[in-house]
Parts: sequence; C-alpha cells; structure tokens
Amino acid sequence: MLSPEQELLSSSKPIKYGELLILGHNGSLPNGDRGRRRSRFALFKRPKANGVKPSTVHTACSPQVAKAISNKDQHSVSYTLSRAQTVVVEYTHDSTTDMFQIGRSTESPIDFVVMDTVPGCHSHSDTLSSQSTISRFAFRIVCQREPPYTARIYAAGFDSSKSIFLGEKAAKWWCADGQMDGLTTNGVLVMRPGHGFTCESKPGSWREISVCGNVFTLRDTRSTQKPGKTVENECQELVDGSLIDLCGATLLWRSVEGLARTPTIKHLEALRRELNAARPQCPIGLHTLTFPSLDHSIRGYAHEDQPWAYLHCGHVHGYHSWRGRRRVTKEGSTEEEDDGCETKAGMELLKEGERECPLCHTRGLYVPLKLGRESGFYLDPAPPTHAFNPCGHVCSERTASFWSKLPLPHGAYGFYTACPFCMRPLARDRKYVRLIFQGLLD
Repeated sequence: MLSPEQELLSSSKPIKYGELLILGHNGSLPNGDRGRRRSRFALFKRPKANGVKPSTVHTACSPQVAKAISNKDQHSVSYTLSRAQTVVVEYTHDSTTDMFQIGRSTESPIDFVVMDTVPGCHSHSDTLSSQSTISRFAFRIVCQREPPYTARIYAAGFDSSKSIFLGEKAAKWWCADGQMDGLTTNGVLVMRPGHGFTCESKPGSWREISVCGNVFTLRDTRSTQKPGKTVENECQELVDGSLIDLCGATLLWRSVEGLARTPTIKHLEALRRELNAARPQCPIGLHTLTFPSLDHSIRGYAHEDQPWAYLHCGHVHGYHSWRGRRRVTKEGSTEEEDDGCETKAGMELLKEGERECPLCHTRGLYVPLKLGRESGFYLDPAPPTHAFNPCGHVCSERTASFWSKLPLPHGAYGFYTACPFCMRPLARDRKYVRLIFQGLLD
C-alpha cells in the first residue's frame, strides 16, 4: 500500500494547499469572478518554488545605500528608522516553499486581488479602491512544498520591485535574533478557531501578524505605532477556519482536509430540491413555496413563489401585503381591528421594516429568504433550517450558531457579528431564527 506522500506524487492532479474565501460574497463577486479578482482563490503547488527567506541584514544604511541595495534583483524589506537611517533585510530564494501574495493592487506580484467588501453583496465601483483601507500589498502566505504542506502567513507583500517598505511612522523594532520586524499601517489580523472548522468549533482570540510572521495581541487601534504584546505560545500557521482581516475585507482559510468534509454545491442543490419536494405552503396565499436554483439565487433574480419569513417568530410565508393589526384610541378607550392596508395609521405602532405575523401576531422584520450558496462557509452538511437576522440567508443550524458567536473586526477597534454570505451586521437580540414551514416539512 502506498503512503499518502507516494499517492500524492503518483497522482496527476496538482497539489492544493488550501483556499481563501472572501466573506460577504455568496459564491461570486457582485460583477462576476474574473481572473485574479474573485470571491474564492485556490493555492496550488507551483511548478517551481518561488519562496524567499531572510538572509543578510544591512544596518546603519543611508537612504542612498538602502535604495541601491533594494534595487538589486532580489527581494528585500526596508525599515526606515529616520531620514538618515534605514535598515535593509535581504531575502534569498527558498527552494522548499511557495509564496502567494494577496492585496488590493492589480500588479503582477499579487496572486489574489481583494477589494473592499460592501455589506449586502451590492455592486460597487472600482473608483472606491483609491479610498480603500486595504493595503495594496496586504500579506503573503508561504506554503511548504512537502507534506504536511504547512501554510504560514506574514504581513505585507513584495511589490513589482521585489521590495517591502515600512515608513518612518510604521511600528518597527529589533528582535532578539538580530532581525528587524514591524507592522503594516492598518495591520493584518488573524483568528484561529478552537477545534478547527468543525461542529465543535469555537471562536479564538484575534491576533496581529507582523512582517516576519510573529504573533502579537491587538493594538489599541488599527494604526497606532505602539505594537501589542508578543504571544509566545502561538504561531502564524494557518489552520482550517482561520480568519484573516485586512481592515476592509475578511478572508476565510480552508485547508484541503477541511474542504473534504465541507458540503459541495451539488449537495446544497440536493438539499434545496429536497426542501422544495416537501411543498411548503404559504398560509395566506395557500400556494406552494419554492427556493429558486442556486444559480438564480446568486444572480439576484426575483421569484414569485420565493419564501419570506418573519424573523422574530420564524413563520414562513409567501409575499403578501398584510401588515398586521393596529390599535386605535378614541377618547381614552382602545379597540383592535384588522388592517391589511399600508396607511400611516396602520403603521403607527410598527417600527420601520416590521410587520405582524398573521399566524402568531408577533411583530418583526419580514424578509425574503435566500439560500447560502458559498459551501465553504458551512460547518456541516445538515439541511438549511435557520435564517440569519436581518438578511434572511438560510443555512444549517450549526453554521448559523457558529457565525452568530464570532466577533469580526469593524473599524479602528470595534467588533461585530455578521452574516458570512453578505456581511450584514446581525441583530443584537436574535441573530438567527429557526424557520417554521407550513406543510409536510413540519
């Protein structure tokens, strides 16, 4: 019997290290995946190693000398200490690793182009890139070319001149081993979940990764010059389910082993058909509800039989104009009457976007339901029975539970929970709801 290593060598398929998925895109970018700009990027073993590792350190360099060194035909990192002094670290070729670079720039050194994520999966103009808080050369992943194909993350990426420049105001310091290290302007944050990306997963602590791959606690704000404390017992190795935040977009790392346990698009399509085969009914219109195909869902097509739900109670309906009962006060007395009209009087006790469920008279948001199409965000292959509040994306219970407990970086120092399929912030009181269908499903 062949060992796993021998099986990989004998296989004609390229070796995959893992995949990066951008949160907030339900299977595709708003304007479609094109080239290096896409919602999901696979890292494959390169035909020839392109990894680099630090070698010579040049200290007490004048700006002129530093420029001459960095212009050589090799990679280098320049740390500007003052107008008169720059430290340059030269990097040499590493035949044991492959390097992949991620950032906002469309220059050739960037393998995966990442733009700012707009909550709700709305289209946005490329002109916003000039105002982006994502670095042009945000970070790099270095993968070992031999088993177990360990992937490690480092802040900052090399530009077209094979250089990384940290300005005078960037956080930087000398390390005990004689190397210099530093942080990028808005930082690269990483969260490694406990127990990987499984049904037992628990959110871990957010950390910041340095240019040399060292791990630190978070700074007081994203761009302050004072670094956090060194975390000695943690490393920059990516595990299945690791999250990478770039201050404008958040990426999910999925390992090959983790992807093998993840439901496929075909499996999600089978769950959709099974859901529709149960013929859920609208209790108001008395017609059958159907979830549109995943291809139609991703294109945002409207569907007249699309299920809608009240996100406080979870009752599923078709679309209807019923808004609920209103309370009318006349000379100190009150009475209730049914009112399906959308008049101002009928809405006076309802908050914006709210309606009253005809079945249980609970008031809450009334939204269309959309299946979560990006399979890489699922923790298990269970049926889609729960919906995020307030966006209405539907997925399995464990998937909804995990993301509803996961704090994602927001702004300079805040955190919030969000739907992974669209990145809309979740409600504070009820982040997701179990759906209650009328029909054979119950």
